[in-house]
Amino acid sequence: MIDENDEKILNLIQTDGRLSVKRIAQALSLSGPAVSQRLTNLKNKGIIKGYRAEIDMNKLELSVRAFVQVDVSPNQKNQFYSFIKQIPNILECNVVTGPYAMLLKVAYKVPEELDDLVNKLQRFGKTNTMMVFSTPVRPRGFFFEIH
Repeated sequence: MIDENDEKILNLIQTDGRLSVKRIAQALSLSGPAVSQRLTNLKNKGIIKGYRAEIDMNKLELSVRAFVQVDVSPNQKNQFYSFIKQIPNILECNVVTGPYAMLLKVAYKVPEELDDLVNKLQRFGKTNTMMVFSTPVRPRGFFFEIH
């Protein structure tokens, strides 16, 4: 499992993935080698899966964001997954409970592109699209409450 120092490290790197080992060590009052070892252990355990940049979709003119629900039958899942993996505008796919089997998070430049995607998805089953007006809580990691 992980201890409080690991939790602190995870909180720090989720806030700024480019923090140096030296800065993390200073923040936690640990040595650089101790922090390096902890980071290596967290990677080896699969807890740290990678480091990614957060991109401002609006600056890329990807301001049409939506969640698309798709009712995919179990025998079509593999074909569906293969299809959606080829579309970079599909940011996320979740298998969910309820009347729709899939929940897709998508981003496009113009509504017509979203409409085109929805039309293509309908070959897998019924769809429901919910446009995003705003995102008051941005995507974020899980932050540990440190006592």
